[in-house]
Amino acid sequence: MASFGLKVIRGVFGAAEHVAPRLSGRAAFELFCRTANVKALSDGERRAVERAAGFMAEARHHRLKTKADCVAVHEFRPGPGRGSRGTVLVIHGWRSRTEYMRTLIDGFRDAGYKVVSLDLPGHGHSLGRHLNMVTAVDAVRVAGEWFGPFAAAVGHSFGGAVAANAVAASVKGMPPLAAEKLVLIAAPSSLPAIFDDFSHRLNVGPRSRVAMADRVKHLSGRPLSDFTGDRQLAETPVPTLIIHAPDDREVHADHAKRYAGAGDHVSLHWAEGLGHRRILADKDVVARAVGFVAEERQPALH
Repeated sequence: MASFGLKVIRGVFGAAEHVAPRLSGRAAFELFCRTANVKALSDGERRAVERAAGFMAEARHHRLKTKADCVAVHEFRPGPGRGSRGTVLVIHGWRSRTEYMRTLIDGFRDAGYKVVSLDLPGHGHSLGRHLNMVTAVDAVRVAGEWFGPFAAAVGHSFGGAVAANAVAASVKGMPPLAAEKLVLIAAPSSLPAIFDDFSHRLNVGPRSRVAMADRVKHLSGRPLSDFTGDRQLAETPVPTLIIHAPDDREVHADHAKRYAGAGDHVSLHWAEGLGHRRILADKDVVARAVGFVAEERQPALH
């Protein structure tokens, strides 16, 4: 049963659709971009952050200025005795942070990679309470300017979509991220589909949805319909590994199938039974991601 607060919000958007759809659409977009208070952690989240304190102490911490925010970037050196094989950029998902990416980060460090982990705006140690694809790609752009080029960009959930958009240069005025490979774990492939789910949940009507889409075009310089991962990867032939669990309840497996249809440069691995979040801590998943990045590209035959 929907909470009382959700019922009120649905009622407000339902009424606003008829009297002020443009205002309603802008309000819906702002609500969509609003991030949770990073200080208001659940007990489980707080314990996870506390357990990762030693891990985070191993990093060199940076604050980088983007166009709208100040973001935190955490630089992890390769494991002891490991020569550097390059740098991997790691991007977490919505309501996540670097601490939750520990298993993945350590996997790449143990393989000899330096890892640069970005806390997206409004998350982790970064400032702000606002995040959308434009501000996320801008944060990645700044990380690339300071620490790139990258052997790979690796993202989980929304962070995977951000990585794909950054490499594809989906935001006008921002150059493509220099990354040799992509690893997208439990990543959504369609921003229009995400908007549809959000709008359905909050009872945002069709005219208000048009105003939401207009806001995307105003900020990014591109229509909302352009933000689909299969089209982006088809136009950006960067070797890409998609890892997804068929039982993922937050990002449906159809998103992975759409990514996989982008071309022969995209491969898909099904991680059975790992859901949306457990997938990050699975050693086989980490080994597959690291192996894909470390694998030498074969020269084309002519």
